[in-house]
Parts: sequence; C-alpha cells; structure tokens
Amino acid sequence: MAEGLRERKKQQMRQQIAEIARRRFAEDGFERVTVAEIAREAEVSEKTVFNYFPTKEDLVYWQLESFEQALLGTVRDRAAGESALSAFARFVLAPRGMLGEVDEATREELAALTRTIATSPALLAREQQIFEGYTRSLAALLEAEGAPHVQSWVAANAMMGVHRSLVDYARRRILDGARHPAIAAAVRAEAEEALALLERGLGAYAVKAG
Repeated sequence: MAEGLRERKKQQMRQQIAEIARRRFAEDGFERVTVAEIAREAEVSEKTVFNYFPTKEDLVYWQLESFEQALLGTVRDRAAGESALSAFARFVLAPRGMLGEVDEATREELAALTRTIATSPALLAREQQIFEGYTRSLAALLEAEGAPHVQSWVAANAMMGVHRSLVDYARRRILDGARHPAIAAAVRAEAEEALALLERGLGAYAVKAG
C-alpha cells in the first residue's frame, strides 16, 4: 500500500513538472527556458527535475519510452501466422495520444507542442535519436526471432520510416493550421497508403511460426 502511494506521488510530481515545462517551452521556446526556471516554478530543486528527467529534452519526450515498449510488445506478441508488418500496422493505425483526442483544449495543447518541437534544433535532433533507437530495437527483435541480420535492419527501417514520415506529415499539417478530426483522418489515410506500399514487399516477411 505504502509503495503504491509513493509511486503515485512520484508520477504526480513527474506529470506536474512536465506540464510546467511544456507550458514554459510553448511560451518562450525550448532553448530560452532553463531547467532551473522550471524547478523554481515547480517548487523543487534542479536536481529533483533531473532525477525525473535525465535530460532537458526528456521533459518533452518522456512518454515515448512507453510508446516504444507498446510498439515492440505489439510486434513481439503477434499471433502465430501474423507478419511483423501486420502487427506494426495495427499499432500505427490505432488512435493514440493527443492526436486521437477531440476536445479543444487538447487540440490547442498539441498545436503548441508541435510548434515547440518544430522550432527547436535540440528537440528535433533528440527526436531523430529516439526514432533511431526504435529502429534498432525493432531490428533486434526481428533478428532474435530468427530473421537474417541485414533483412531485419531493412524491414525495421522500412516500418519505422512509415512512422517517422507520418510524424513529419502530421506536424506540417498542424503547423499549417489543420485540426482534429481532419488531421487525424488525413494521417490515417496516409498511413494506410504507406502500409499498403510496404505490404507488397514485406507482407510475407517475418510471419510468426505456430
């Protein structure tokens, strides 16, 4: 019971710090806001912020670790007879995150976050590192299942290329003023076309054995 309470308090504090950071970054830009300023507003020490978020960039991207685990879990736990691409497609097409929300406040929050990332070289660079990490993890998973090394990397890069392209597409649409549900529908349509293109080459690749 006590352990569960401590964990909930830690999560609440982490969420609070992240929300303050997101608001400050949206107002003043990622590069101009310091971790010390965020710590002062959250009424914690700078060391406490770094205990929750190892880097300043993690204040923006901290939830992507769970995204990666969910993606890998979907591919790893696919049913016998299902291809890696099919499992990946199910994951990509499922509504999730702020793009899947319809309320006005969330839409505006997403637009602000998008502007923050798009105008920050540091955040864009960190995002590329994260995507590269996803690709390495997915390739390692496929290779562990028995796929040849080179093929694993080709397939993982192709699948993650769809994800990266969709992120870029959604970002450009949001910066152009598009809002949900139009943006969500457009992203899904682009995803379906991209996945159909991959199906021609990877549809029978890494089909899980029974």
